[in-house]
Amino acid sequence: MYALQLRIYDMFRAMKWATPFMTSKWGWPFCETVHFLGLSLLIGTIGMFDLRLLGIGRRIPIRALHKLVPWGVSGYILAVITGIMFLATEPDQYIFNPAFQWKVLFMAVAGLNMATFYAVVFRRVSEDAKLPAKLIAALSLFLWIGVIVFGRMLTFYRPADCGSNLAPFISTCIPLR
Repeated sequence: MYALQLRIYDMFRAMKWATPFMTSKWGWPFCETVHFLGLSLLIGTIGMFDLRLLGIGRRIPIRALHKLVPWGVSGYILAVITGIMFLATEPDQYIFNPAFQWKVLFMAVAGLNMATFYAVVFRRVSEDAKLPAKLIAALSLFLWIGVIVFGRMLTFYRPADCGSNLAPFISTCIPLR
């Protein structure tokens, strides 16, 4: 896993296309703003849909709320693009950051959860969602809240140099090379 981290780190460190913009006076703040707007679109639409599946707002048809999902997908795309720009500019502050590692894990599980919903449950969802849909919706809310929490924690945890210590299975410090 550590070797994979180093490869990913080297790959993003070699990306120089985002650095001039991101290191400009307004580059990072602009991307932060777009990132949060994207998250708001994503969490706002997916959150409403999940809450409706859980039985909140029963007078709103599920199919009507589902029409908002493309807005959530657009928000996700904005968040991913700006996230890649952050990562390309400061890969050492992300790749070796446990908060980032948890955020990526939660995003991956949320993606699998969504795929499960559409592959197994969505066609059978009625206005009174059954237990499988409710479980997927609850897990979705938990995972996306986790993504937000771990995203906020990125700011408060900055990995230090490992020094001469050997890196563990998943490194949480920046290896000296």
